[in-house]
Amino acid sequence: MSSSSLSALSPLDGRYAAAVAPLRPLLSEFGLMHCRVQVEVEWFIALSDAGFDEFRPLSEAARDLLRELVLRFAETDAQAIKDLEKTTNHDVKAVEYWIKSRIKGHAELDPVAEFVHFACTSEDINNTSHALMLKAARDQVLLPALDRLCDQLQAMAHAHAAVPMLSRTHGQTASPTTVGKETANVLARLRRARAAIAVVALPAKMNGAVGNYNAHLAAWPDFDWEAFSRRVVEDRLGLAFNPYTTQIEPHDGLAELFDAVVRADTILIDWCRDVWGYISLGYFKQRTRAGEIGSSTMPHKVNPIDFENAEGNFGLANALLTHLSQKLPISRWQRDLTDSTVLRNMGVALGHALLGCVSLSRGMDKLELNAAALAADLDAAWEVLAEPIQTVMRRHGLPDPYERLKDYTRGKAMTRDAIVAFVDSLVELPAAERERLKVLTPAGYTGLAATLARRV
Repeated sequence: MSSSSLSALSPLDGRYAAAVAPLRPLLSEFGLMHCRVQVEVEWFIALSDAGFDEFRPLSEAARDLLRELVLRFAETDAQAIKDLEKTTNHDVKAVEYWIKSRIKGHAELDPVAEFVHFACTSEDINNTSHALMLKAARDQVLLPALDRLCDQLQAMAHAHAAVPMLSRTHGQTASPTTVGKETANVLARLRRARAAIAVVALPAKMNGAVGNYNAHLAAWPDFDWEAFSRRVVEDRLGLAFNPYTTQIEPHDGLAELFDAVVRADTILIDWCRDVWGYISLGYFKQRTRAGEIGSSTMPHKVNPIDFENAEGNFGLANALLTHLSQKLPISRWQRDLTDSTVLRNMGVALGHALLGCVSLSRGMDKLELNAAALAADLDAAWEVLAEPIQTVMRRHGLPDPYERLKDYTRGKAMTRDAIVAFVDSLVELPAAERERLKVLTPAGYTGLAATLARRV
C-alpha cells in the first residue's frame, strides 16, 4: 500500500493527524534529529571557548554558520541524515557525519571538524535532545492546551455560578450544589495539576561513556570538565544539570513529567465522565452542526462523542505515559537499549493527551445549559431538605432529629407540602425558625456554592 493517512498504523498520523499537528515538528524523528544537531553544535562552539590551544574560539561568522544549521534545519536535512544512517547503522553518528559534511571545505571549521562530537557518547546527545524535545512540547503545546481548558472551565464556572443543580452522591439525590461550583472544583484541580507539569525540571548530562568524563580527562587531564559540562547543559541548552549518571541520564525527570501529565489526564477523565452523565440526565444540551449524524439508525440522537473521544484518548495516553515513567528509570548496569525504543513513543503518548484536550475543548464549546431540566430535577427531590431540617433541630436541642427525619423521608416520595407539614409539627422550634425552613426549597439550598464558583 502507498503511505498515506489512510494506511497509517497510528490514528495520530491518520484520522487525527490535524489535531496533533503542533507536536509533529517537536516529538517526531525529525524533531529528535533537529535537537541532536542543536546539541552537537552548542557542544562544539562551547569547546572552542574552553581555552584549549588546539581549538581556538570561533569567529562570529563561523558561529553563525553553525547555528544556521539549527535554525534552518529542514526535512531535506533530516532525510540526508537518514540516508547517512543507512551506511552507519547508527543514528547519532549519522548526525555527526552530516554536520562534518556541512562544514567540509570551510577554511576555519574544516581543520577542527574532529571536535564535533568530541568525547561524547551517543547518550550525551540523546538525553539532552529528549529533554529539549519535551521542554518544547510542554511549553509550546501541552500547557497552552491545558490553559484553554482552564479558561473554558473558568468561564463556565462564573457563568453558571448560581444555577442550582441536584447533587447525586452514590448516584442518589443529595444536597444541592450549583453547576458553576461543580465546574470550579474541576478547575481548581486542573490548575494544580497544570502547575505540577510546568515546574518539572528536565535533567541532562554530558559526561561520557559511563558518566565519569573518562575520555575527556584522557585528552585534557587538568581541565574542569564537570564545570564545563554544567555550563553547556544549563547556560547553552537551558536544562537542569545532573552530575551523577551511568552512561544514560536515569530519566527520573522525564518520569516525573509523565506522571504529572497522567495526573492532569486523570482529572480530565473524571470531568469527561461527569459531563457525559449530565448530558444523559438532560442538564446539558449539545449544539448541533448541519449535516452531522448521531446514529446511523436513530435520527434523533446527538451523542456526547467529544467527551467519549477525550476520555478514550486520555486513557490511552495514561497507559503509555505510565509505562514510560515506570520503565525509563530502569536500566541494566551502566546501560541497556530498552529505553531507546520506548523513548521514540513520547510523541505517541503525548499525542493522545493532546488529542484528549482538543476533543474535550471542542465538546465544551458545544454545551448549552438546560435550565428547565435542572429545575425539574430539583423540584422532584424535596427529600434533600431533610438535612437542613434535622441540622436546625440539632441546634435547638430537639430530641432524635436525624432519626425522626429518617423515619419520615427514607424511601418515601417527598413533596413541598409533606416537608411543610413536618416543619409545622415541630412546635418545639421557635416560630421564626419554622417559617425560615418552610420557605426553603431544594433550589435555594446551595450553601456557599455560588460564592465559591465566582471566586475561582
